[in-house]
Amino acid sequence: MYFRNSSSRFGAASVGFHWLTFLLVAGAWGLGQLMDLIPRGDPRATGVAVHIGIGLGVLCLVAARLAWRMSNPPPPAAHSSFGGIDTILAEIVHYALYALLILVPVFGIATWFARGQPLPVFGLFHIPTPLDTDRTLARNLIGVHALLANAIVILAALHAAAALAHHYLLGDGVLTRMVPGLKRRSPRIKHAAQV
Repeated sequence: MYFRNSSSRFGAASVGFHWLTFLLVAGAWGLGQLMDLIPRGDPRATGVAVHIGIGLGVLCLVAARLAWRMSNPPPPAAHSSFGGIDTILAEIVHYALYALLILVPVFGIATWFARGQPLPVFGLFHIPTPLDTDRTLARNLIGVHALLANAIVILAALHAAAALAHHYLLGDGVLTRMVPGLKRRSPRIKHAAQV
């Protein structure tokens, strides 16, 4: 596998960005879902610090990923048997995922600041809050943060389901472009053009 994207496949850097983003988002979302179950005090403070660190990691990763995408564009969309509508939907989902990867951490940071807390940055330093403590605002922001976090999980699940359908039902090689070593399968259903 080459480091850079080719005309037919994603390179190692793009594949790495993709799967690392998946792991960080899954970790942050899972930890967020379990946060109320963590005992108060030091255990919960540690959980919150890890959650914040992962969120900041997602922001940094998205910035690097977007810079990489601009300097090394993805391969053209794979041949579509649906007249291109699936390509358009995939683009919309990708842009929505990128937007959510930015918005979810931003709303998390805003929530933390609205609580009057300085933001810990990977345990290295703290950014002082620019806001006065406002518990009502913090509650509203955390609600938006949670809603957007759930939206990213739903969109990512749809993205994964579409990739699996392309691979297992259509056998068109879309998934092989992002999963190293995966072999193309024979289609289980006829393409629209063959019906």
